[in-house]
Amino acid sequence: MGLVHIELFATLDLVGQSPGRPDEDPLGFPFGGWQAPLLDDVAGAQIRSAYEGTDALLLGRRTHDIFSAYWPHQDGDASWIARLFNGIPKYVASRGRPDLSWEGSTQLGPDLAGAVHEIRDRHEHVKVVGSLNLVQSLLREQLFDRLDLWVHPIVLGVGKKVFDGGAVPTNLTLLEPPAAGPQGTVHLRYARGEGAPRTGDMSEPDHGAAHDG
Repeated sequence: MGLVHIELFATLDLVGQSPGRPDEDPLGFPFGGWQAPLLDDVAGAQIRSAYEGTDALLLGRRTHDIFSAYWPHQDGDASWIARLFNGIPKYVASRGRPDLSWEGSTQLGPDLAGAVHEIRDRHEHVKVVGSLNLVQSLLREQLFDRLDLWVHPIVLGVGKKVFDGGAVPTNLTLLEPPAAGPQGTVHLRYARGEGAPRTGDMSEPDHGAAHDG
């Protein structure tokens, strides 16, 4: 069975809305394109490495609309990500009628869990990019296996957050040491763990708290 990877860019206050362009979200978000000034060669290499082996995309409708209006026109620039995105299947989670003219695009049925299981049976590495509404559904239903999170050194105070209303108690396992770039962006790579988070008492000796006598 394949793996579903969530790829997200977020601020320190975990805003994940509209990182790519000022016009990415038409609903009045004032910080569209916040990621662009913070990109560097280290983050670029991390992103490229994270997408190696991708054989399908799973997208929400808005992200699919943005991508389908842009990436099919970028092949002439010899962009590796354009070649990748244009050449693999795209699965769109939407209750409406998305434009499926981007080659390889297919709309999922209303049963998200069933559709994700079918996609896992077909593909080894499925990437979820952007698509915060979809991401929150995947988090809530625990329909993901990996989480790549790039945390950027800014605080916006407004905007849709990565875990807004979508998360349930979940353990995560860090797969490799956090890696920071020269701009201060930190890449965190996690696998979804088993069970639910535990609690404890910090005053007990095995937690290293100081005790008199």
